[in-house]
Amino acid sequence: MEVSFIIPLYNRLDLSRPCLESLRASLPRGLAHEIILADDASTDGTRAWLSTLRDPPHKVLLGEANVGYARTCNRAARIAQGRYLALLNSDLVFTHGWLEPMLAAFTRFGDTGIVGNLQYRAATGCLDHAGVQIDTLGRPEHLDTRRGAPLLLAAYRTHAAITGACCVIERALFLHHGGYDEAFINGGEDIDLCLRLRQAGLAVRVAHRSRVLHHVSASPGRKKHDEENCRRLFFKWRAQLIEDGARSWPREFCHDFCLNPHQRYPWPIFMAALLRRYGLCRSTSSYARELLARNLHLREVRWEQMFGRPPPSP
Repeated sequence: MEVSFIIPLYNRLDLSRPCLESLRASLPRGLAHEIILADDASTDGTRAWLSTLRDPPHKVLLGEANVGYARTCNRAARIAQGRYLALLNSDLVFTHGWLEPMLAAFTRFGDTGIVGNLQYRAATGCLDHAGVQIDTLGRPEHLDTRRGAPLLLAAYRTHAAITGACCVIERALFLHHGGYDEAFINGGEDIDLCLRLRQAGLAVRVAHRSRVLHHVSASPGRKKHDEENCRRLFFKWRAQLIEDGARSWPREFCHDFCLNPHQRYPWPIFMAALLRRYGLCRSTSSYARELLARNLHLREVRWEQMFGRPPPSP
């Protein structure tokens, strides 16, 4: 079998049903596949709908308790039969030809670890995701129309990370690296997986010719644990977040300068950002690293005030 499509579900039947319909309509003819619908204890009629989807290519997993996105995905991945896992949110709308460029990345580039794609907001049509960068606060941020998304002329581009809303990875690789870290609760597990793959020497890519629509953050409770997830990511990957944030600093700096051209900046810092932003200088600024370290320290102090307990172990 070529591909196992994994769709975790938690309520929002109004989005899950059209998601599945658009997925089935978008798949290339003759593709050997299965669609694993993993329900995380929904209460809105989703289970009654799933009872009508017992025939191949569908597989249904029913969770007895709400355990979160990461654990639900891992449970589905263990029973999957495909060479590739397509990990999908249940609030996507698929367009024709979205899958083929993502799969092609694995044959075109031998070092590919995971592949994402371009995602547009279903409500507005605006670009929401063209990869993930680490900003100067050490936070993962989507490259989108507001944050200076890169030119999309090339078929593929490597990034610090991608969102797990729509991504493809080899099943053996996913399981070899332990799947998603289940300590993350509905957020952060995708960034953590990308960082682990990069640590192993693999590339994180976005396929620019693959495009889907996304009802962003429509799942119930999606943002509830954001601070805890960011904190866990910080203590697990502090050094890497500083390095990645320093690389993205020139992009952020130039973007802010265009929005605030009257802001005064020290001339050496301005020139360093400009040269690095446009690829004329490859080194990463020590100023940017110091900025990241300082910002992350301030966030660490804030978390201590919020949670009042020692940092979690990496």
